Amino acid sequence: MRAIWKGAVSFGLVNVPVRLYSATENHDISLHQVRASDGSRIRYKRVAQADGEEVPYKEIAKAYETEDGRTVVLTDEDLAALPNRSSKEIEVERFVPIDQIDPILFDKPYFIEPDAMGAKAYGLLREALRESDRVAVVTVSLRTRMTMAVLRVVDDVIVLQTLLWPDEVRDSARLDNLDQVSEPKEAEVAMARMLVDSMAGDFEPEGHVDDFKEALEALVQSKIEGGDVTEAPESEEEAESGEVVDLLAALQRSVDRAKKGRGEKTDDADAKKAAGSTTGSGSKGSTATKAAAKKSTAKPAAKKSTARKSTAKKAG
Repeated sequence: MRAIWKGAVSFGLVNVPVRLYSATENHDISLHQVRASDGSRIRYKRVAQADGEEVPYKEIAKAYETEDGRTVVLTDEDLAALPNRSSKEIEVERFVPIDQIDPILFDKPYFIEPDAMGAKAYGLLREALRESDRVAVVTVSLRTRMTMAVLRVVDDVIVLQTLLWPDEVRDSARLDNLDQVSEPKEAEVAMARMLVDSMAGDFEPEGHVDDFKEALEALVQSKIEGGDVTEAPESEEEAESGEVVDLLAALQRSVDRAKKGRGEKTDDADAKKAAGSTTGSGSKGSTATKAAAKKSTAKPAAKKSTARKSTAKKAG
């Protein structure tokens, strides 16, 4: 795995050099939008809402929209002047019971691995977390954003789990129909309790299967095996961005494009000739080239010799 962050965990006077790795990965199958007739990819462009014109990336800025619809444009200089708490240190602020943290605050998990120099201190922190039955509340800067997180132990690894800020959790009071929920009768609660008891068990995530993902994978594989695959046409821009292997052919295409821009006809024969001259390989192509060069140099020499004979004859 590739580390996304390098720094240190500090608790008290103990400093543990560590690396951070993303603990989860997305296994969703990515589906693209294409033109159904030939499989050509659909491209999205950044266009201005005012006039529909495409906007170059260098002209795009960040902005804040006010409640009354006005726009406040923020420059790179504005953003650079903001307080920056970026740090390469995960600082433990306190150790708290995990049941005091509402699971709704949990965000993304990361594995923490010690550097070789910090292995002993890492083991000390891991055992302290295990024996105390608490989690360490920390602050950390990931991808230029400062966030809260907790350190907890999963199997033999310390996991850093980022937390949402409290104001990022929406207020449930804004839901519309909660006030219409009535209190159930005691007999109904007793029956519901019996149902819960009859369905009680341990959580086994391995027993849960993403049947949609499996069915989609099987569908895609069956189409591949059945030959139901489309070779999407390559756009001119994509062709230009690729590596140019045949220089003469690329030059010929450039000439053809220039002629086309001037309304002239392109010379297909020249294009084929140019392409053919580069298809020969090894000694054959090399010999042909040398022979052509020798022929071109020999011909003027012959003319020169003939001219000398003619002059000599005239003089005699």
